Amino acid sequence: MKELEAFKLIENYLNGQLQGDALLDFEHQLETDPVMAEYFKQYKEVTSTLGFYNNRKALKQKLNAIHADLEENQAPALSPFGNKEKRKFFWNQHYATIAVAASVAILTVFGTLLSVDLWRSMGKQQAARYSALRREVENIKSSQRAIIRDITGSLANPSKEEVNPGNFTGTGFVISPDGYLVTSYHVINGADSVFIENRVGKRYKVKSIFRDKAHDLAILKIEDKEFTSFGTLPYAFKSGDSDLGEKVYTLGYPREDMVFGEGSLSSRSGFEGDTTSYQISIPVNPGNSGGPLMDNQGNLIGVISGKQLDLQGAAFAVKSAYLKQLVEQLSSDSLDAPIKLSKKNSLAGTSRTNQLKKIEDYVFVVKVYNN
Repeated sequence: MKELEAFKLIENYLNGQLQGDALLDFEHQLETDPVMAEYFKQYKEVTSTLGFYNNRKALKQKLNAIHADLEENQAPALSPFGNKEKRKFFWNQHYATIAVAASVAILTVFGTLLSVDLWRSMGKQQAARYSALRREVENIKSSQRAIIRDITGSLANPSKEEVNPGNFTGTGFVISPDGYLVTSYHVINGADSVFIENRVGKRYKVKSIFRDKAHDLAILKIEDKEFTSFGTLPYAFKSGDSDLGEKVYTLGYPREDMVFGEGSLSSRSGFEGDTTSYQISIPVNPGNSGGPLMDNQGNLIGVISGKQLDLQGAAFAVKSAYLKQLVEQLSSDSLDAPIKLSKKNSLAGTSRTNQLKKIEDYVFVVKVYNN
């Protein structure tokens, strides 16, 4: 749905113009569609700001009218504030407006001070409670020379790009056969060079083609002439919400070897009520960011992003429904050829171990290098 259509629908809903099935359909969409929920939040923020601006504008116009009235009625050499009767008349006529103006001024000053203080304290509290899962490493085991040898085939060619030893890692996974992957935004933020490496040591250089800081996602594309295709992906991307209590699992690289983790979907919303994310009861660690979140049938339902430090076992994953929306929008707006997400799931009905054997070749460690 286009933004204008979504905002028009939201406006009709807030004005009470949706009735019957249309109302029920919209409320269901708000609960299940993270993109619509985000539009709804943005619409309410904008309309609230506009309403406050209109109130201020009306008050300013009223004050200007009072000022004009004063200039018109005062004597040439005598201000109304120098005459007791005129002061009394002025006060009786305009005391309500003056009181409102004074209240607005006081509330604005204290509101600003309070907002700044709250913003600072909330920022500190959230930073203390939420942890992104990018792993810092002093020295990634694969050295600079080994990486350049594998990527370029030669160390003697001065035209080839060189990179410094890496200091961050995360996880990424394939979203289409032609070399597109997804990881977390915070994993590659500030990177000069990014490489991916699979469980058997095969490396590719990748570039970031889209970054969504607000939802902590980044789309990567392999830049390697030797790369051809990943072949058919075994998992499909789920569009709707998953069920509360559903069994889920993930693969990632909190260390050099791939690590499996499993748990349950513990909430349909993420950190601080974020409707574009899930909360899950899977133990995750730095390095898990960007890993796939799968359901029991092997459907991709999310992307691991972070964890809550003051709540044991509470981790978060961006919903696959939002990832799909992002990829579709990116394909239509920015890419010459669309990214084709897999719609076929060949994992359903198979054992967990067989699912893992088929998935692990599509999950990579993301290695970030900075100058």
